[in-house]
Amino acid sequence: MRSFFTATLVAVAFLVVGAGTAAAGNLKSYEGASWYEKYLSVSAPEPLPCTSNSGEAQQLSFPGNPLNVDASHECGSQSETFIAINPANPANVVTGSNEIQRLPMRANSSFDGGATFIGTDLPLPPPRTQSGFDFGSDPGFAFDANGRLFYSYIIVFFSKGGSINGTEMAVSRSLDGGLTWAPTYFAPQTGNGQFNDKPMITVDTGTGPGHHHNRIYVAWDNATGNSSSEKNGNNVVLSYSDDAGVTFTDPVSVSGNFIGKTGGIGADPYVAPNGTLHVAWQDYAHGLISDVSSTDGGNTFSAPHTIAHVAGFEFDPVAQSTRGALVYPACGAFASSLYCSYMDDTFAGTKIFVAKSTDGGVTWPSVKQMPAGGDQFNQWLAVDPGSGSVNVAYYDTGVEGSPSTIFTLARSTNAGSTYAAQAVANAPTDETTGAGVNLGNQYGDYEGIAALNGVVRPVWTDRRQALIALGLREDVMTATLTFGG
Repeated sequence: MRSFFTATLVAVAFLVVGAGTAAAGNLKSYEGASWYEKYLSVSAPEPLPCTSNSGEAQQLSFPGNPLNVDASHECGSQSETFIAINPANPANVVTGSNEIQRLPMRANSSFDGGATFIGTDLPLPPPRTQSGFDFGSDPGFAFDANGRLFYSYIIVFFSKGGSINGTEMAVSRSLDGGLTWAPTYFAPQTGNGQFNDKPMITVDTGTGPGHHHNRIYVAWDNATGNSSSEKNGNNVVLSYSDDAGVTFTDPVSVSGNFIGKTGGIGADPYVAPNGTLHVAWQDYAHGLISDVSSTDGGNTFSAPHTIAHVAGFEFDPVAQSTRGALVYPACGAFASSLYCSYMDDTFAGTKIFVAKSTDGGVTWPSVKQMPAGGDQFNQWLAVDPGSGSVNVAYYDTGVEGSPSTIFTLARSTNAGSTYAAQAVANAPTDETTGAGVNLGNQYGDYEGIAALNGVVRPVWTDRRQALIALGLREDVMTATLTFGG
């Protein structure tokens, strides 16, 4: 979901509800609303060759280099994937995704190093109003040092008629590698024009001075009223937990008080090796990717520092032109270096860049473009805490303007000086045309990647023709790439 459009989307929701169920079939008017595709789907799901929007197929894998494994192997559409590796048991790998035709979030757990996966639904709270409903969106994962798993997402509440009547944050915790979940709901927003959106989560797994061992951080953007007002807009906020996700602190502002029009979206919290907490986000009101730091565990923050100037809130490569590709940072750290990836538009299409800072995020003088390809979008970055390799995964169309993508990994083993790219998906996927394509959703806003001790695990949305023939639509695909220590 995207808070930048909150006021417009709420208005759209009221219009559609007023129009009755017939509006559910008229998707073309609302294809630009990033959350609204799910609303239409759960309100009036389309029939699937799977015969249902729920249920699983047999475990699927697709030979190639590398082997691709369908982690969801599930009816209906999934998107906006994420992945994490359990540091206490690296054979435990968990992916998560949005469910487009179903209300809950989804987790897929592997205990054999990503060869097979077991799916579970995440908890949802009761609706806020009688006969209303609610759904989850925007997955994020993090393990703590003890192998406890935390899944962040937002809850969107609807009335019986389908109008939005609130949002809140959710973090569910699992002590068994993702098979069972206990939820915590917090930071409710129920006022006019208020909306929580796009959370991301991290855990401080470090020890020693400067660290808050196993503290869980969740950052998101919070819309409050009219973004043209000096006191209102999309601001980035953060809460933390010191009791393994049972309770979270009241949110504090990360982005500070902007002057004039405000805007923040796509926050990504990450912890440096010295224990300093950082949060990066897109400040769309000023055309920036920004970063702040906290040396007191997320209670107070520095002034924002500029990672990069970007040309827009989102871009429309042909491969994702209906939904649009959102601009956001994905960051990590190793030794004294911080790395943040982002997308920007260039004369040769959308490209992925990685900026590097060696002074604690004050300046980001080193910027590298990922190896040449076509349109590139939906990146995520993971720094291997063992080897220090910097790993960036993204869609690449190969040729600018192509509708077909190959999910790709760019990797640096020399502290970000150079990157080498290789295909991760062993078959192309096209989200622009064909039977069962989900134009209003396409790939979603982001995909994920995790790295640990020389093993890199990207995850992405894939609808290759073999899946369409099975009626599986967009599924969650992953691969295991082993590079050694």
